[in-house]
Amino acid sequence: MRVRKRSGAEELIASYPQYVVDEPQKWKGRWTERFGNDQPIHIEIGMGKGQFIFGMAKAHPEINYIGIDMQTSVVSFALDKLIAEEVPNLQLLHVDGSELTNYFADSEVDQIYLNFSDPWPKSKHEKRRLTYKTFLAVDEQILRPAGELHFKTDNQGLFEYSLASFSQYGLIIQKVWLDLHASSYEGNIMTEYERKFSSKGQPIYRVEAKFPDKTKK
Repeated sequence: MRVRKRSGAEELIASYPQYVVDEPQKWKGRWTERFGNDQPIHIEIGMGKGQFIFGMAKAHPEINYIGIDMQTSVVSFALDKLIAEEVPNLQLLHVDGSELTNYFADSEVDQIYLNFSDPWPKSKHEKRRLTYKTFLAVDEQILRPAGELHFKTDNQGLFEYSLASFSQYGLIIQKVWLDLHASSYEGNIMTEYERKFSSKGQPIYRVEAKFPDKTKK
């Protein structure tokens, strides 16, 4: 999600290191220490203004959440929510989501969310899609064995591409929704994009997939 540059965003982020983690690479392999508990860790790559990850953290205090985005203004808007209402099981990272192995140890994460990622529709940009095989390899590395990936989008082309990419990589497709808001699915937390497009009648696509457990023979 691209947003207009926000004046003072960098200064705001720097003022709240308790929410936006300073030098997150130092916590690699030690995120349970950062949270002060041994709860599962779920991360969202490309959190936008944080509506989804903030809502999930409030709804599930038994899980630790980390929202990740590289856009300064975006992170600052997500930070606004934490300043207004502290949620102890949520942390934010102002980093590039393509470099996750710099910040998470192997098998440290329990679940990954990809919500309304940039579709990069041109074929020449395929390798930039967050559901491309090189990104899936990184996801698999930081996820625990049989860790899950949950993906939502309004873009039918990206959804179809992602299903094929998941299958080719060897992920196990567990559940698929072709029109999430018309289904009986409960507990859905909407992103900013989701609310915008669903209000216009745009179907929302969702899939839950699981990486194979390579520790089992």
